Amino acid sequence: MLNYNPKLKPKARMLRSNMTDAEQLLWSRVRRKQILDVQFYRQKPIGKFIVDFYAPRADLVIEVDGGQHFDPAQQDYDRQRSAFLAQQGLTVLRFTNLDVLKNITGVMDVIFGVVQGKIPPSPPLQRGE
Repeated sequence: MLNYNPKLKPKARMLRSNMTDAEQLLWSRVRRKQILDVQFYRQKPIGKFIVDFYAPRADLVIEVDGGQHFDPAQQDYDRQRSAFLAQQGLTVLRFTNLDVLKNITGVMDVIFGVVQGKIPPSPPLQRGE
């Protein structure tokens, strides 16, 4: 179980109710275990950060970045954040809003490939099960 700062919970709730168009589109594709029966959570506090999407079974974080992420100061912050998440054993995928809005199929292919590589296959059913 990953720790987080409980003071982030209200902000995470606010972010869930104010998702960008790109986040809403991606959420519609990952929610309800649509990818290999893996549960995703949105706007999930991890440590001192709130990540856009988190799949604990796949140790996967997905970030959807708007234009502010091209600012050098923001890029430095994003590098520090990604390094922290990697130290927690998490893989971080980053997509721009345009990636998601203009190429959702390609984005989903990347996510599916990463999840598929991290989830062991289910054992075959035995007779009588």
